[in-house]
Amino acid sequence: MTAATAFPDYADVQGLLRFGYKHHTESAFALLRVRNRAAARQWLASAPVGSAEKGALPPAVLQVAFGAEGLRELGVPDAIVGEFAPEFLGGLGADANRARRLGDLGVNDPARWQWGGPGVEQVPHVLVMVYALPGRLEACRHELESHWGIAFDLMRWLSTTDMGGVEPFGFADGVSQPEIDWTREIPPEDHDRLTYGNLSCLGEFLLGYPNEYGRYTARPLLEPAGAAAHLPRAEDAPDRADLGRNGSYLVLRTLKQDVPGFWRYVDAQTGSDPAQRKELAEAMVGRRMDGQPLLPPSATLIAGVGTDAAERARNGFTFDDDPAGLRCPVGAHIRRANPRNPDLPAGTTGLVSRAIRILGFDADALHADAVASARFHRVLRRGREYGVRLSVAEALSGRAPQVETGLHFVCLCADLARQFEFVQGAWIAGSKFAALPHETDPLLGNRLAAPDEPDTARFTMPRAGCPSRVVDGMPPFIEVVGGAYFFLPGIRALRWLATA
Repeated sequence: MTAATAFPDYADVQGLLRFGYKHHTESAFALLRVRNRAAARQWLASAPVGSAEKGALPPAVLQVAFGAEGLRELGVPDAIVGEFAPEFLGGLGADANRARRLGDLGVNDPARWQWGGPGVEQVPHVLVMVYALPGRLEACRHELESHWGIAFDLMRWLSTTDMGGVEPFGFADGVSQPEIDWTREIPPEDHDRLTYGNLSCLGEFLLGYPNEYGRYTARPLLEPAGAAAHLPRAEDAPDRADLGRNGSYLVLRTLKQDVPGFWRYVDAQTGSDPAQRKELAEAMVGRRMDGQPLLPPSATLIAGVGTDAAERARNGFTFDDDPAGLRCPVGAHIRRANPRNPDLPAGTTGLVSRAIRILGFDADALHADAVASARFHRVLRRGREYGVRLSVAEALSGRAPQVETGLHFVCLCADLARQFEFVQGAWIAGSKFAALPHETDPLLGNRLAAPDEPDTARFTMPRAGCPSRVVDGMPPFIEVVGGAYFFLPGIRALRWLATA
């Protein structure tokens, strides 16, 4: 096996990407600011970070990531920090243009955030993610705080709640994820894919490997001298040490969910009929509450979905047989988050048909091509819920406990702009997704109007042979209350960052 096709060194990859730590049902995320550089570097140099190697389940696992300013506070030279992605350097909550593109306006305005918003003191330098087996979390947290001592100021702990695989609105969570090509079966070349597949290039999630374009995402490459000699070599530049290899960009956003408000709205739209209420909620999500899709599995199950029958039943489908959204509305959350489309519309096989479609002379193809190819915009989700789980009856009772509830959204990718920011800005917050007029994601939309346009407080459900059903006047159901971009380094890179 050559260096250009070598499997990743699992011992050098932080384990969150590969495992998700689903057995570690207790977790908490510490947001830290560097107080004493020398003490912070000393702790980071030996922090017991869990790798992606398989083995016995440890009682607790740490994962460590850095904000751009955190790298500077640790003493990483500006010339090296400047080689990271511009989105990472700019930050999630400090740029008004980025906020506008991502839909972080109105109730989502970073100026309202509990953490991560404008102002240097609001942005964490270091993120320490703690995952623990039942009953082990509190002891681990106390031990960490005792070790941090003068090294860090603890901004806050982000607590989580094990809701049994269900997100706060009551729907099965974490159902659909891309399959990562760990064994590097996909050739490192960009060829059109005429069918949707769930298998994604390793370089879409780990820096230092070819992505779906057959290219290597830019990252800091160093002279292999001194401590940098222990870093992996770059596949695309073998004479350079690769600071990014086996690392990922990590997005963390705290999303407060108005569970009573969601179910009250759906209840009012359906005249308090339980069956219709459930049907409307499932149409907005695009899945049934147990995670089953609104569409049957495709005749040919999607490559890369996995071998488990239940997983194939929940994810072995595309939207090809439902172009108008009669069964799963086009604007449903799961269609926006992953349209499950190929690079080109169906029927694009021969040279003539291909030319006709590419040049825009086929109306059906134009409609199908209104959404960018899914394979270039996948993210790996690793979020955790927080707060109190409510049943639908409890949410509608008017006596729900006043406890902030929501999701700490976590995703991993190699290109913040092309992956997370595209999905969030163009598909989730975009008011023209798939040529839909004036509506955004029914769950995550902020309901605001674009300049000279009406608000986006509506959701459309097409119906055969009659006008579409439109529910209007939707309030925001989810509010962004914090967020930041981080770099989750490979473990050798983590040790280098602690000594650079």
